[in-house]
Amino acid sequence: MAAFVEGAPCWVDASLPDVEAGKRFYGELFGWTFADSAGAEYGHYTQAYSRGRNVAALAPKPDGRMPTVWGVYLYTNDAYACAQRIRAAGGQMVMDPMPVGPYGTAAMAADPGGAVFGLWQPGTHHGFEAQQEPFTYCWSEVYTRARDAVDVFYAKVFGYVPQDQDDAGVEYRIWSPPGKAPGTDTAVLGRSLITDAFPEIMPAHFLVYFAVPDCDRSVATVQRLGGRVTADPFDTPYGRIAVVADNQGAVFGLLSEPRTEADA
Repeated sequence: MAAFVEGAPCWVDASLPDVEAGKRFYGELFGWTFADSAGAEYGHYTQAYSRGRNVAALAPKPDGRMPTVWGVYLYTNDAYACAQRIRAAGGQMVMDPMPVGPYGTAAMAADPGGAVFGLWQPGTHHGFEAQQEPFTYCWSEVYTRARDAVDVFYAKVFGYVPQDQDDAGVEYRIWSPPGKAPGTDTAVLGRSLITDAFPEIMPAHFLVYFAVPDCDRSVATVQRLGGRVTADPFDTPYGRIAVVADNQGAVFGLLSEPRTEADA
């Protein structure tokens, strides 16, 4: 299990109307297995495993008005101090830091553009036991309309070092932790813009990606299981990407290795 640096994604979970349906969907799509519910005192949180290693969780929405969504948690060694930095940098705390039994301390925040993310200060639950391999978490990016405010915010809160990736004519920025040379080898998050190409009602948000061996095959499985495709598979310098929603509406990305000429 790798150690996490301050501000690096260390956990993801899905808030769903029906966790049992989510277990069936992700069990078939990713081959995940699931622990028993943690019980009412922990919101019936259900851990997901890939080859026996902790990789994500599913949780029932406590209020039907809340979004059905995949959320990302950023590592911090002091959730209370991080919450103070968030407020000072122009963000808001959606949920102040709160101990979660022996497992750790959780909080929820919103950046100046309105994108919501979690904080996790580990106790006995350290975060991903596996990532960056097939059927596990591999990347996150924030989509925003408030580019300048958001760039300054994350630099102040986590010390991210930016590098712009505009080769394809689409403005895109990656962030690396402080003390690291910025670049694709060290980046922990991306920042993209919500442009006129997106619906006006689209809110600022984080998009969570999972690695898969074959993006197109996984997209077909999503559709067979009752999910939908919001962005058909397309090739990028980083791999083949698609954006999909599960059969309850939670949106996430799929990423596989770049295709060869033979694959195409």
